[in-house]
Amino acid sequence: MTPWIVLATIVGYFILLFIISWAASRKSDTATALSGGRQAPWFIVAIAMLGAPISGVTFISVPGYVVGSSYSYMQMVLGFAVGYFVIAYVLLPLFYKRNLVSIYGYLEQRFGASTHKSGAWFFFISKMLGAAVRFLVVCVTLQMLVFGPLHIPFVFNVIVTIALIFLYTLQGGVKTVIWTDTLKSFCLILSVVLCIVFIARALGYGAGDMVKAIAADDSSRIFFFDNPKEGTYFWKQFIAGIFMVIATTGLDQDLMQRTLASKNVAESKKGLIVSGITQIFVVGLFLVLGTLLVMYTKHAGIEMPEKNDALFGLVAQDSSMPIIMLILFVLGLIAAGYSAAGSALTALTTSFTVDILESDKKQEEAQLARTRRLVHIGMAVVMGLIILVFYALNNDSAIKMVYTLASYTYGPILGL
Repeated sequence: MTPWIVLATIVGYFILLFIISWAASRKSDTATALSGGRQAPWFIVAIAMLGAPISGVTFISVPGYVVGSSYSYMQMVLGFAVGYFVIAYVLLPLFYKRNLVSIYGYLEQRFGASTHKSGAWFFFISKMLGAAVRFLVVCVTLQMLVFGPLHIPFVFNVIVTIALIFLYTLQGGVKTVIWTDTLKSFCLILSVVLCIVFIARALGYGAGDMVKAIAADDSSRIFFFDNPKEGTYFWKQFIAGIFMVIATTGLDQDLMQRTLASKNVAESKKGLIVSGITQIFVVGLFLVLGTLLVMYTKHAGIEMPEKNDALFGLVAQDSSMPIIMLILFVLGLIAAGYSAAGSALTALTTSFTVDILESDKKQEEAQLARTRRLVHIGMAVVMGLIILVFYALNNDSAIKMVYTLASYTYGPILGL
C-alpha cells in the first residue's frame, strides 16, 4: 500500500508542475523561453533562488552532515551569503548592462569568440555531468522506495521521469523554471518543518524542550576556531563558501537564469540578497532536523546507517513513524530532484542554443523555436543516457571521478 501512496504523491506533484508550466507558458515565445521575459517580480525570484541550489542530493545529505561535523556547514553558508553580495554588486550589473540572455555572452564581448565558446563548453560539461549524477541519486532512492516494490524497471523510471521533465520545461523555459522553483521552495520548507514537528513529538518534546535539547547536544556546535588544520575550521569554510558561491552560482547559467529574468538590475539584486540571507535560516532547519534524526535513532534503538546520507530516509521509513513522514520525505526529495533536473535542462538548452550554436543571432523566430526544441530534446536524451550508463556501471569511484571532473571545470570559468 505504501509504494502506491508515494507514487500518488509523485503523480500529484507532476500534475502541479504541468499546471504551473501551462500557466507560465501562455503567450510565451522563444525569447521568453530563453530569458524569462524579464518580468519576474523580485520576491518570486528570491523564493525561486532560495530552493534553486538545493538538489535531491542536498536534501538527503545535509541532515546527515551533523554526524561527525556538527553544524560546521553553517560557517560555509555564512560565506555563501557574502558571496551573494559580491554577485549582486559585481556580476549582475555587468550582465544587465550588456542585456545578456546567457551569462557567457560576456566572455565574447570582453575577450572574443574563442573564450566565449570555451566558457560555454566548460559549463556544458560540468552541468551535464553534475546534473545527471545528482539526478541518478534521486532516481536510485525512488527506485528503492517506490518503483522497485511495484516491479517497475529502473530504465522505465528514468525514461518516463526525464520525458515528463522535458515536457513541462519545453514551452515555458526559464519562466516555467522560476515558478516551479517557487513551488519547490515551499515544498522543501514545508517538508522539513513538518518532519521536525513529527520527530519532536515522537521524542516527547514541545517547542521549548526541543530547543533546549538541541542547544545542549554536542552536534549543535556551529563555530570552530580551535584548529586551523581541521576541515571544519571557521576561516577555511567561510572563505571557501564565498568563492564557491561566486563560481557555482554567479558563473552558472542554471542558477543565474532566474536573476536575469528580473525587470532590472535593482530588482535582481534585491531578490538575490534576500535569497542569500534567507538561505541561512533554511539550512539551519535542515541541520536542526539532522540533530533530531540522530536523537530519534537513539530513542528508538535504530542502528545508525553506514552512510550518513541514508539517515533521513531510514527514519522516514521507520514503522513507528506515521506514513505522512515518508510522504513528506518523498515530497521534499522529488521537489528538489525534479526541479533541479528541469532547471539544468533549461539552462543547458539556453547555453547550447545561444552560446555554442548562436542561433539567436542567425535565425528568425520560427526557425529559432525549432532549433531550441531540437536542442532541448538532445539535452534530455544525453542526460538520460548518462544516468543509465552510470547506473549500469554501479561504481561509486566512477561517479566520484565525474564529480571531480565536473568540479574542475568551474575553476577555468572563475578564472575567465
